[in-house]
Amino acid sequence: MSEPTGAARRRGPFKVGDQVQLTDPKGRHYTFTLEAGKSFHTHKGSFQHDELIGAPEGSVVRTTGNVAYLALRPLLPDYVLSMPRGAAVVYPKDAGQILAFADIFPGARVVEAGVGSGSLSTFLLRAIGEQGMLHSYERREDFAEIAQQNVERYFGSPHPAWQLTVGDLQDNLSDTDVDRVVLDMLAPWECLEAVSKALVPGGILCAYVATTTQLSRTVESIREIGCFAEPQPWESMIRNWHVEGLAVRPDHRMIGHTGFLVTARRLADGVEPPLRRRRPSKGAYGEDYDGPGSQSGSAASRG
Repeated sequence: MSEPTGAARRRGPFKVGDQVQLTDPKGRHYTFTLEAGKSFHTHKGSFQHDELIGAPEGSVVRTTGNVAYLALRPLLPDYVLSMPRGAAVVYPKDAGQILAFADIFPGARVVEAGVGSGSLSTFLLRAIGEQGMLHSYERREDFAEIAQQNVERYFGSPHPAWQLTVGDLQDNLSDTDVDRVVLDMLAPWECLEAVSKALVPGGILCAYVATTTQLSRTVESIREIGCFAEPQPWESMIRNWHVEGLAVRPDHRMIGHTGFLVTARRLADGVEPPLRRRRPSKGAYGEDYDGPGSQSGSAASRG
């Protein structure tokens, strides 16, 4: 059995072309690509790349200034935070939530809209493997080019499961029998009709939005289209802890709000979603609210 795309770049001794992440004594990271005969320079001295070529991962290298650096391959979360950007990346904490709660599985057929810099595409490709399918849509050609370069740099070559189309999803979506759809865009509600036709019954829609107004409009639009189960919106936050002897406390800084996630399951054709048992609080929509597609609904979602 052939090795999965990019697997050889994740194990074994360091080789020419590998990316290396150095960690200095203060915990700061420096990432570079190994090249024979090259030198790595810092304000604390330099060392030759050849010192790491052939060395096992987890080695320590010292500069001419006698400063020790730990050498490891960057993990995927490290890679996406340091890669060149055309647009903001989907942060690892949100990518992890998408993989888990959108239930991205090996061999899944996935459609993604809003590629940005390729962060989420890379996570999705690792999860579905070579037997899956990821069709990504990006309306901006410059973003698509950056994303393609970032994805291919990570895997070391084009990924056989990936197809990238420049254009709007709602105008170009031709995929059918899709298991999962992930929307990272300003107005995901504009794609719901096209997405609902592509998803298989039981398939999952996952939308990633930045603001509360986008969140409200997305959730209400999913409810109104009538072919999805009740949408589930949430956000996640990460707080690291400082642990030093008896000094155990939360860090002063944390990764707070980056975006909201919404998931919803596709119903079988012709099935109406069950009535919601919990009624909204009085005045939640206003007396003149007729739904997210109405003029009053649009005003409510903006306000």
